[in-house]
Amino acid sequence: MKVAVFGRFYNDTTSISVETLFNYLLKKDVDAYIETEFFHLIKDKTSNNQYYSTFKTFDTLDTSFDLLVSVGGDGTILRAITFVKDIDIPIIGINTGRLGFLATIQVDEIEQAIQNIIDGKYKISERSLLAIETTPENEDITPFNFALNEIAVSRKNTTSMITVETHLNGEYLTSYWSDGLIVSTPTGSTGYSLSCGGPVITPDTNSFVLTPIAPHNLSARPLIITDATEIQLRVHGREDNHLVSLDSRIATLEDGTLITIKKAPFKIKMIDLFNQSFLDTLRKKLLWGEDKRN
Repeated sequence: MKVAVFGRFYNDTTSISVETLFNYLLKKDVDAYIETEFFHLIKDKTSNNQYYSTFKTFDTLDTSFDLLVSVGGDGTILRAITFVKDIDIPIIGINTGRLGFLATIQVDEIEQAIQNIIDGKYKISERSLLAIETTPENEDITPFNFALNEIAVSRKNTTSMITVETHLNGEYLTSYWSDGLIVSTPTGSTGYSLSCGGPVITPDTNSFVLTPIAPHNLSARPLIITDATEIQLRVHGREDNHLVSLDSRIATLEDGTLITIKKAPFKIKMIDLFNQSFLDTLRKKLLWGEDKRN
């Protein structure tokens, strides 16, 4: 078994997780690789330099890897997909962050989770992604023009609202007068979109959701659309530029740029252990239906 390990931060919680993970991988004779920048971060902040020097590193991934383990929070998983891209490597996350909606393995569950994966006691959840194109092309977006959670346009360097002219499959929908607009996948429906009043969508649903950010008209509500829809946006405002974000990655676009968003031609594979489910995570992480009266 060949495993890649990726992380972005190294603190007290992370160090315990990393040591537990690598000790167990060594015990099980797993061929483990650490992402190069994370490897140097670990080496600089630990006294176990000789121990970690025994591990190999990676800068890119190929199809020879069986699994990528993300150590951190949901943001770390979102960054991990830039390594996985379209090569079908399953991802599982160890939660050393806060909410951990995607990174579901807690620190005290690491050894059992890895053993379950080795024993094949898991299922694969395939997650749809969004892809973006801009006219004119933007060099900051092109290398990684996809997002697992959402693509959002928003205002920049101003407190004034922007107008987001929106077309679906070539037909005019509306012009949102707001702070911006979120286009979310089912996976991202529990993130930024939810915070702006969007609905929760189960991961296996073939839908996207358009969620305006602080719209200044009461009739602007989130809209669920089929994921076969091609979405086109143009932003206009008092400033010359606006922001577009792909998960945690941000670029600046000129007003009037044509933004085309559609379903990406590949999916990301997330590992769900048999003792986990989306509904269980809803109850635990978002306190779904929690009522002190009951």
